[in-house]
Amino acid sequence: ALLVAILSFVGALVAVVLSIVGVFWVQGALTRAVQDIRDGRADLSVGETFRSVQDKIGPIAGASLLAGLGIAIGLILLIAPGLFLITIWSLIVPAIVLENVGALDSFGRSRDIVRGNEWNVFGVVVLTFLILVAFGIILGLILLPLDDSVRSFLSNIISGTLTAPFLALTWTLVYYRLVGNRAPEGPPPA
Repeated sequence: ALLVAILSFVGALVAVVLSIVGVFWVQGALTRAVQDIRDGRADLSVGETFRSVQDKIGPIAGASLLAGLGIAIGLILLIAPGLFLITIWSLIVPAIVLENVGALDSFGRSRDIVRGNEWNVFGVVVLTFLILVAFGIILGLILLPLDDSVRSFLSNIISGTLTAPFLALTWTLVYYRLVGNRAPEGPPPA
């Protein structure tokens, strides 16, 4: 909002780019944080966690944007293809962050991890989105007395702050469950 107020259209473009980079950086960092605390203690500081995935922002963003496009097209076509794609591609970010695979390779790796567990993963995906929808409805009711612009602003901040960690945590735990709780191949975190 500050960038838009100061720089108008250019500020809006800068804000969009920063928010997209921020979302992917947070998603990668949260995935790394889950890896870090699996032994019962947090060894990395918040700054170290974010720095450990800096080089993954590009691959995460590229893979996420491609997946989003493919899933959207699948949902528009017949719904079922989109649901199938979101199921088999739900683990692309953990594959990139925890196994150090590239953006394009993450699609195949996610599919390999999910193979044989499609219905279980689909159930987690559906349950996750149902929880997010319920949260959105409750938040909307709580914020109902506020002015439309204030309500929209607060709703976006609150839901964005809470849903990203919830999704990253849920799907990273699905990743660990499916790989058999063994440590992923690849270099240790920085």
